[in-house]
Amino acid sequence: MRWVRRNNSRTVPMQIFLRIVIAAMLVSPGGAFAADSPDEWRYQITPYLWLPTIDGSLQYNVPPGAGGSPEISVGPTDWLDLLNFAALISAGAQKGRASVFTDFAYLSMTSKNDGRLLSVDDRTTSPGSRLPIPVTADVNLNTRTDLDALSWTIAGGYQFSSSESADASVFVGARYFGVDVTSSWDLTVDITVPGGGVVLPAQGQVGDDIDLWDGIVGVRGQVGLGEGNWSMQYYLDAGTGDSDLTWNAILGVTYQYGWGDIVLAYRHLEYDQDAGSLLQDFSFSGPGIGARFEF
Repeated sequence: MRWVRRNNSRTVPMQIFLRIVIAAMLVSPGGAFAADSPDEWRYQITPYLWLPTIDGSLQYNVPPGAGGSPEISVGPTDWLDLLNFAALISAGAQKGRASVFTDFAYLSMTSKNDGRLLSVDDRTTSPGSRLPIPVTADVNLNTRTDLDALSWTIAGGYQFSSSESADASVFVGARYFGVDVTSSWDLTVDITVPGGGVVLPAQGQVGDDIDLWDGIVGVRGQVGLGEGNWSMQYYLDAGTGDSDLTWNAILGVTYQYGWGDIVLAYRHLEYDQDAGSLLQDFSFSGPGIGARFEF
């Protein structure tokens, strides 16, 4: 039992992002970030590591006449057990009070032994309807989910407050979120309907993928901590579009060196689609560490 749909649509935003970052690095003059003139561009680039857990439900859709449509609960799980591969980087530029920035995050993760099959939509008893059949925890033996996720944010902002110890900006932009996910399950029994028809076999696998574009608005900034090199950074955005709701929050501290900053932060990224869509209250949460270079 396997339905997997794949495409290569995520390669386009990835190529665009890489061109933006490469162009910014090529035109960035050395020492521009430290310049005092508001007429000069300042640049930052931050490679980082993020170790999130995933949590939420996956509501799979299958071809008509294929039987049950499973809903699977995922996570939370141990970070190191979850993460297979990651590529994460952010970059930005500022001139006076105007700024632009982008963030790219690709995560390949496996959630195993920490999820279960929650329910199955019966589409055979009453064609054209979805009748949920609950699946109890004692029926579940093992559920595994493999997930590849790509998030790309691009936005422009305006700094509405600035002092020697703090600054704050508002911004508007867009975020792309692409997910390719496959789940497999192992149950003690087949899931059946009255009359003995099998809606979902005891063992099986199903997959799906989505591409979401959402408009976002938000606020970000930093506040100095005392007279030393420490500061607190914050970021919050929310938006909608292809999603019912998406929001992203980051809170962290930085320590400033001559070449740039070390950033320690906690990040939460959440997506929710309408009922029946793939992602139901789906989130990525965890700590991160990065090195921010200034030009």
